[in-house]
Amino acid sequence: MRALLRAGDTGDHVDPSKLKVGDWIDQWIAAGAPGRRKKKVGQKTLERYEELLRVHVKPSLGARQLQKLQATEIDQLYNKLDSLVDEDGERKIAPMSLHHVHVVFNSCLSTAERKGLVRANPMRRVEQIPSGGESDHGVALEEKDLATLVTGFKPSSTMYAPVAIDAATGVRRNELLAFRWSDLDVAAKTLRVERALEITKKYGVRFKPPKTARGKRSVALDDASMAILLGERDKLLRMLAGVPDGAEVDLSLVRLPEDALIFPEPGTLSSPRNPQNFSKEFARRAERLGFGDFNFHHFRGTHATLLLDRGVPVHVVAERIGDDPAVLLRNYAKRKRQQKANTDFSDQISALAAGFLGK
Repeated sequence: MRALLRAGDTGDHVDPSKLKVGDWIDQWIAAGAPGRRKKKVGQKTLERYEELLRVHVKPSLGARQLQKLQATEIDQLYNKLDSLVDEDGERKIAPMSLHHVHVVFNSCLSTAERKGLVRANPMRRVEQIPSGGESDHGVALEEKDLATLVTGFKPSSTMYAPVAIDAATGVRRNELLAFRWSDLDVAAKTLRVERALEITKKYGVRFKPPKTARGKRSVALDDASMAILLGERDKLLRMLAGVPDGAEVDLSLVRLPEDALIFPEPGTLSSPRNPQNFSKEFARRAERLGFGDFNFHHFRGTHATLLLDRGVPVHVVAERIGDDPAVLLRNYAKRKRQQKANTDFSDQISALAAGFLGK
């Protein structure tokens, strides 16, 4: 009684409710899955959150009353998910996926606490939080191998240009496929990242703003990349004007639609490619070239790694690829650990030690 009276006095009292965990999850998703910043997440992220909670949390805890949910029950859920194996004895849920389940479920319960639906988030007393382990950041290619891979795509009229530009800029796949010709500044030799693609169940493939303010940026282009892009644009302008290759004509008189994409679905001007299909096509061709373990996303890490290896400052590389400098350095270190030990600087290291050891 004293506790109830005190909770009423301090404003900590929570009215009794029979709201189920599953029902609250549905309400949280319907509200846009707001987190600590009380902002809705993007549609693609929202669908991923809904899937994680529907598949991994609701079957075990969905019918439990939200106010009676205990930390021990969450511990039991995590142990159960962590022990699931398939017929071959392999884990059914990767450590990183299990960690994502925890992060999303914790955010869901934290919102319930902020709204006064529960007195305290039971996640605070969970004993074994899934760590997720180390994600695969991919091994960056050396310049020679990168040249071999990119050159191998030259026979493809629809794949070579986007592959070459991505290797030269390190932009995200969904940023690359959302570039419009209006984003290209020929005089300044830059490409502006103004938007990206996302694949959603509700809306299909659609455009969205960059995920963070850091993602909106201008990327400097080298002369070779500019030549590739200008060549692609000339081919497009000639096609629109009905002018054959080699014919002398002033292409500046031809106007592209404002929404014309640089790398659209073949045969169209403004229809975006399906990012997943694009990646699958890349993977098939890369495997035939002997790069079966290299996926399209690894161009980003390769570009950053090669620039850092050349001594380009971390903040410059991070700004170029739209990443946080701390995250970039952490990923860079992980990629380097996956390669053979670097002995290129053994002489410098020995000289440094000799300087203060006196040998």
